[in-house]
Amino acid sequence: MAKHKKRSPLPIYAIALVWVIFTLVHPLYQVSDYVTVILISAVVFIVTKGIFPTVEYELPDAPEDQARQEPPKEEVKEEAKAEEEPAPSEATQEAKAEEDPPSTGDPKIDALIQERDRAVGEMRRLNDAIEDAEISRRIDQLEDATGKIIDQVVAHPEKLPQIRKFMNYYLPTTLKILNAYDRMGAAGVSGENIDGTMHRIETIMDTIVMAFHKQLDALFRDEAMDIASDITVMETLLAQEGLAEDPPAFS
Repeated sequence: MAKHKKRSPLPIYAIALVWVIFTLVHPLYQVSDYVTVILISAVVFIVTKGIFPTVEYELPDAPEDQARQEPPKEEVKEEAKAEEEPAPSEATQEAKAEEDPPSTGDPKIDALIQERDRAVGEMRRLNDAIEDAEISRRIDQLEDATGKIIDQVVAHPEKLPQIRKFMNYYLPTTLKILNAYDRMGAAGVSGENIDGTMHRIETIMDTIVMAFHKQLDALFRDEAMDIASDITVMETLLAQEGLAEDPPAFS
């Protein structure tokens, strides 16, 4: 509700009437005439002001004023919803942090980590779905090798070119083959195509595991060469200083 004031116009009308009557009865020729009519007007104004005072009253707010005063319904709903929704628990926050791993600052390495998590997750799903114990054991070996290969490159980004073919062909093709084995096994029927394909997949699994292990071994080639060089130098120095039990044999 808004408060309003209404002033009566009668005091003004009374002053105007005083001037009209005064000028009719006594024309204004001298300054004293003006002073007299002004004084009379002031007295009349005070009297009529007391008789007809300013009136105060209240009116309902205009629609636009109410809109300004009342918050939008959408804001009220959002605030109520925020009050009703509980704060996320620590477990939820930790799960979200695991879903969104921190960036390494290198987009290529970030993408590699995401692909590692996706591939390893797919291998675990397939491992749970496939009942064959031998295939399951091979999948365990592939999962372990895949994680180690990518972790090695994450620690040494300069080795990324060495696994480009592994990431672009060998890993996705292996997952494709395992998915086919899972689908055919789940079909629950025996036939020339299904049995023949599943047998070929079972046969090639040893080769795939060996290839993954060779890929991991290749990532340590430079480090192995450096260590071998250090060992050779140390053996030579130890022999020269007479600190080695048997001198190294050189061919």
